[in-house]
Amino acid sequence: MSDETTNPLREEIAGAISENPVILFMKGTPDQPACGFSARTVAILQSLGRPFAAVDVLPDPRIRQELAELSNWPTIPQLFVDGELVGGCDIVTEMYQSGELQETLGLDAVSAEAAPEAQAQEAAPLSIENRL
Repeated sequence: MSDETTNPLREEIAGAISENPVILFMKGTPDQPACGFSARTVAILQSLGRPFAAVDVLPDPRIRQELAELSNWPTIPQLFVDGELVGGCDIVTEMYQSGELQETLGLDAVSAEAAPEAQAQEAAPLSIENRL
């Protein structure tokens, strides 16, 4: 048996990636990001107005571990578009500034001078949120 057939959590994560056109695995929620990198990535996505699903990796450390195994990317946040890993905060920011992120999301490509700044927020209870 392979790991994928015996690992329901990994299968659930893979299913969420394939079922949601745009999904962000992050620390916290879009309304209450729990780290600056997640907050900046959310701010960029929200500025573009494209709906996205979000999964908080903090409630269960296994989510982060299984996601890293699936994506072969160790850091959070991780943005997936149409089932493909786009990258983390730095890559998303660079793509946003060049207009490439807008193209990837199927929006009109417009280069931006700077990424929107994340709003400082207090920590809130942990939850998983779907923004679709």
